[in-house]
Amino acid sequence: MNNLFTNTGSSSFTEFLGMHASDLLPFRTERLAVPVSDQIPHATTIIAVTCAGGVVMAGDRRATSGNMILQRDIEKVFRTDDYSCLGIAGTASTGIEMARLYQVELEHYEKMEGRSLSTDGKANRLATMIKGNLPMAMQGLAVVPIFAAYDPNLDGGRIFGYDVGGGPYEQQQYHAIGSGSIFAKGSLKKLYRENASPEDAVLTCVQALYDAADDDSATGGPDVTRKIWPVAAVITAEGYRRLGDDEVAGYVHAMLEARMVNPDGPTAPLR
Repeated sequence: MNNLFTNTGSSSFTEFLGMHASDLLPFRTERLAVPVSDQIPHATTIIAVTCAGGVVMAGDRRATSGNMILQRDIEKVFRTDDYSCLGIAGTASTGIEMARLYQVELEHYEKMEGRSLSTDGKANRLATMIKGNLPMAMQGLAVVPIFAAYDPNLDGGRIFGYDVGGGPYEQQQYHAIGSGSIFAKGSLKKLYRENASPEDAVLTCVQALYDAADDDSATGGPDVTRKIWPVAAVITAEGYRRLGDDEVAGYVHAMLEARMVNPDGPTAPLR
């Protein structure tokens, strides 16, 4: 086998690709001829919450361009390895490409080093990739992901947020990104319970996404007629598991049935 591919000098697939095929990277350094950020689909809203023994991530399915809905069933939550996942907000195409490259980055490291990156190492690798997209972010093509993982050293879930310059910034208990994040966080403040079961954490995320969609036009609520449900994933010591549509539909119908009585959803006790 060609030594070019075996002796790369680094366990980073992104660095290897940058040296030998930089045109395949999702981030570029050249300036765009004309601004296109308003014409490209944008993704929102993603939520992550810690739970007993792990972490849950959920996202709505809507992609928008300005005031137009361009896609109703876009995927925004991606498995990155057996114990982590990534949710994207911002420029959808760049975010999806970055998520796929990050999957390969973690796989490449594991094959080259014979072990997985630590949770902090995974978060830092992603920060480097986000920083590489900064020139495009300055032109309006920003990607601001959220990263969640099960950390075996803590036997629990961890959540990391980012900005367009990288990061990472570890978040405690819960975090949300995207245009509906401010409303989702408001919902999570009253609904989040420490050490809740994964099942209760999923329901909390479904409630928070519904609250976000209620106030943010770019966030899509569950589409009962088309059977388009939020994406929800649970990561524990048993690994990453994306909930099936039937499972998520069960949570959604339970939430909607309760909201027929209380349209604004459950409230937190004052004491």
